[in-house]
Amino acid sequence: MNRNHRVLVAVLLMTISSNLVPAQEQPLRDSTYIFTPSSPELVQKTNYEPLRNAWGVDILISNNGFGAGAFYRREFSDVLSGFATFAISDVKDDSEVEFYNYYTGQSFVPGKVNRMLLMPLVIGAQYRLFKDDIVDNFRPYISVGVGPSMVFVAPYSKSQQFTGPNGEILTTTEQIEFFSSLKYGKANYTLGGYIGAGAYFGLDKSTLSGISIRYYVVPFRKGIESLDKVFIKQFGGFFITLNFGSFY
Repeated sequence: MNRNHRVLVAVLLMTISSNLVPAQEQPLRDSTYIFTPSSPELVQKTNYEPLRNAWGVDILISNNGFGAGAFYRREFSDVLSGFATFAISDVKDDSEVEFYNYYTGQSFVPGKVNRMLLMPLVIGAQYRLFKDDIVDNFRPYISVGVGPSMVFVAPYSKSQQFTGPNGEILTTTEQIEFFSSLKYGKANYTLGGYIGAGAYFGLDKSTLSGISIRYYVVPFRKGIESLDKVFIKQFGGFFITLNFGSFY
């Protein structure tokens, strides 16, 4: 090989080696792909807030029969809540005895003078017990509240007098139908309240159900006549209450 050929081969080898070295030393590039939504509104930041307001109905059971009511409840923390309740229930004296007339199909209470309905509006607080010791599907609590109370009094019967065949004065008593007696009724107001204890059940965070025992105190100093010459001065007593509601 002559000198010119050797020079040409040397130049070619140097050119090829200069192209190979950068290709071997070139670092690998990151192959990660980042996708972004076409509309920024598709991705939103939200913070979880538990439902703290609840409302529902109460069913009351006592020695006087059944009652009904409604409640509103607001949770201030995991253990403390505030509430407002309103209820309507019948009031009877313990000595009342009801009889049924098979001939007329009517029931009656001898000596009864007035029908009475108790309507307490109570605002108070509820405190949850043993929060860290009992699972959430059983949540016991104690409660206390005060507020205005109304006792609606309506006549039970009406009396009529007439002259007998011998000139004597005779008196007859006729029972007034319940709804008809309401138009003759009168409202009496006082301050009352109750203390109670109960529990809520279930893990569902959108509904509220439970049971409680309440002792209502609704005093009337002068009393209200229930039976003839029998006056009730202390209304209320023990009530078993069933609660059914929902959170929002």
